Order: sequence, then structure tokens, then C-alpha cells
Amino acid sequence: MSTVANPSFTRTDTSLISRWWWTIDRLTLTAFVTLIAIGAVMTMTASPAVAERIGLDQFHFVRRQFVFLQLGLIVMFATSLLSPRGIRRTSVIFFLAAIVLMAVTLLMGQDIKGATRWLQIGSFSFQASEFVKPSFAIIAAWMFAERRLDERSPGYAVATVLFVIVVGLLAMQPDVGMIIVVAAIWSIQFFLAGLPLILVVMIAFIFLSGIVSAYFIFDHVQVRIDRFLDPASGENYQVARGLEAFRNGGLFGRGPGEGHVKGVLPDAHADFIFSVAGEEFGLVLCLLLVGLFAFVVLRGFARVLKDNDLFILLAVSGLLVQFGLQAIINMASATSLMPPKGMTLPFISYGGSSTLALAYGMGMVLALTRERPREGGRHD
Repeated sequence: MSTVANPSFTRTDTSLISRWWWTIDRLTLTAFVTLIAIGAVMTMTASPAVAERIGLDQFHFVRRQFVFLQLGLIVMFATSLLSPRGIRRTSVIFFLAAIVLMAVTLLMGQDIKGATRWLQIGSFSFQASEFVKPSFAIIAAWMFAERRLDERSPGYAVATVLFVIVVGLLAMQPDVGMIIVVAAIWSIQFFLAGLPLILVVMIAFIFLSGIVSAYFIFDHVQVRIDRFLDPASGENYQVARGLEAFRNGGLFGRGPGEGHVKGVLPDAHADFIFSVAGEEFGLVLCLLLVGLFAFVVLRGFARVLKDNDLFILLAVSGLLVQFGLQAIINMASATSLMPPKGMTLPFISYGGSSTLALAYGMGMVLALTRERPREGGRHD
């Protein structure tokens, strides 16, 4: 009898891909692939109606998002191969490039709905601030960890200065939602690095004051909060239609392609794709999405808390906070639990910049939570 060679990897195989396969968190990787697959299905069902309404080819967004999702898988895989040192180096490059492009966007970007966040490159719109979030999380973690290891290091000061620069650029766009995410990353990392309690209280007060100030400074923030606090005004059109979609979907939904909300919501393929999911696939898919997001975050924290490297702990914590908070903001906005905020649902909503930046960030989570033979020391 002839034998067929087993194509699967074995633990004795020392090739790069084999070592990657046996050290990667395969459950988290499966969760990411599942989210990307659901995102592909939701793009096919939600975006054609939006494309037709604005005069584009029916599958305009579908074709583009499929390219973004495939590139995202490649980016995630390539990034997950990196060592912690490689992650720090690439993050510095991405961060500097993103900061420069954010400044260029303020000068040459498109003004859409009162915000200048997108830079037109050929037929594509690029949002540089999406890449600031994951790269900032890595650099801030690096600086905080260096300061804890060496009290002479200016790590705390460097991380704070970079935070102020990022927030300043975001405020000029303006993008209050992104500021909240970046502030959450910086705050959680600073707290885990050993921030004194008195400073925790002071920073909390500053952030609260910033939110109140944003209400009076930015007109679009004031309008959204006022509409949220007074639903009877009848001006909160997208949220009202989104809630109606959830009611129509029930437990199992109306069926793929049978929903109506995507025909009337301008952002059905992006900010309100969760509403489309609720109408066409029902509560079942919504709970599955919530479960997948929660699994990624909880699983990530469970693995990283076993690591003795402070940089890895802070970096993964910051990336998971970004991922989880972004999902919470999108779903809470769609279900009227908070004022609407233009933020994509990770790997589900349409958006090239968001998809690629998330793939880069989650690739770093996979890389930093890989099993390593050397425990208890600094990982290079």
C-alpha cells in the first residue's frame, strides 16, 4: 500500500510557518477569520442598496471591501510573524508616517460632514488617523515599560507628549470619538504601568472636563448629544430607523437580502451595519458578534496576563482596549445606548483604512501573545 505524505505541520518542523502555527493562539485567529467572513457577507447584503442610491455600480463597495479584507488577512498574517522588537520598529515607522499624513490631511483633505479626516489618493479615501491608534498603543507601551525599568528614562514624558500631539491633531479634524479611544488606550496603559491614584483622579477629571468642553466647542457633538437626550424631537433619523430594523428582525431575522433599512440609511454599510445585521439575521447574529468581540478581548487578556514582560502586557492591553471600545461604541450607537458616533464595527463595516489598521493591530496582538520558549525575561 502506498502512503500519502501528511501535509500538516508537526512540532518537530522548524520552518517559520510551522513555528508560527504551533505558537499562535489559534482560537483567537479563528475568531478574527470568522469576523472577517461575517464582514464579507454583511458587505454583500448591506452595500448594494447604498451604492445604487448614490448612483454607483451596485457592487462598487463589495468589490472594494473584498480587496480590503483579503489585504487585511495578509497584513494580519505578516504582522503576526514579527518579534516584539520588530513590532516596536514598524510601529515607529507607521506612527511617524500617520502623523505626517494627518497634518497633510488638515491642509489638503476632504471636508465631509464638517470634518476633515480623509485624504483623497486616486480613487481611494485614506484616513491616516486609523493607523495612529495601533501604532500609538505600541509606542506608549514601550515608553511606559522603559520608565518602569529605568527611573532615569523619560518614558512617561515621551508617551504624554505623543498623546498630546495625537489628540491635538484629532481635535483639529475634529474627531471626538477617536480622541476618546486614544485617551482610553493611554489611560489604561498609564494605570497598568503604576500611575499613582491621585493622578488617576486628576486625569479622570481632565477627561470629564474635555467631554463637557467638546459639547460647547463642536457643533456636531452638541447636536448629537441633544438629539440623544431628546429622542422626541424626531431629528435622530438614522438611530430611529436602526432601532426599527432590530424590531423587524426579531430572533432569526427577515433573511439575507430581505431587509429594508439599508435602502434608507445613508451609512447602512458602515456605521449602522449592525442594524442591517439585526434586521436580516436577527438577534442570533447580533449575539454571535457580541460574543466574538468579547471572546477576543477576554482571551487576549487571559493570555497576556501570564506574560512577565511589562511591554507586552501594556501593548496588548492597549490594542485590546482599542478593539473592544471601538466595537462597543459602534453597537451602542446603533442601539441608542449612547449618542451616535461615526466609528466602524471592527472587520464588519465597510472601510479600507479601518480594515487594514485593525488587521495590523490584531496581527500585533497575535504576535505578542504567541508562546515563547523564554519566559520571565524581556522578549526581543
